[in-house]
Amino acid sequence: MPSPAPSISVPAGFAPAYAVGYSGADGQLALVSGAEPLPVATAGAAPAPLVGQATVSGIVGPFAATAGRVVLVTLEGEWDGAVRLLRSIDGGVTLIPLRVAGSAWGEFFASGCEQAWSETEDGVSFYLDITLVSGSVGYRVSQ
Repeated sequence: MPSPAPSISVPAGFAPAYAVGYSGADGQLALVSGAEPLPVATAGAAPAPLVGQATVSGIVGPFAATAGRVVLVTLEGEWDGAVRLLRSIDGGVTLIPLRVAGSAWGEFFASGCEQAWSETEDGVSFYLDITLVSGSVGYRVSQ
């Protein structure tokens, strides 16, 4: 049962009405309502995280990402060196460093947690390129 419309109080005698709309399936304006809810996209289930501890340099992975989710990198421990997040679209045959506006991205030199990438493509996997000078780094790549 629909609720009654709110009353309009004096002195105005009117109330502006606003509506939210979107481009419907036919390309025409579709107003949001109970019968026509705002369309949203949902991401698939989060994959199991890539978790480990590194005491030597090397590449670890893969982490099979789900499109529509942010990739998080967590690093911990007492270590000196660098960790780079690499992206692959061919199952790890080719590992590509991340870049944003032409500059290096997803490179870490200290412990912490960061949202490193927002993946939009299916079938992508991520790897960590760990270069240790000393110490041990715990890592976790997740969504």
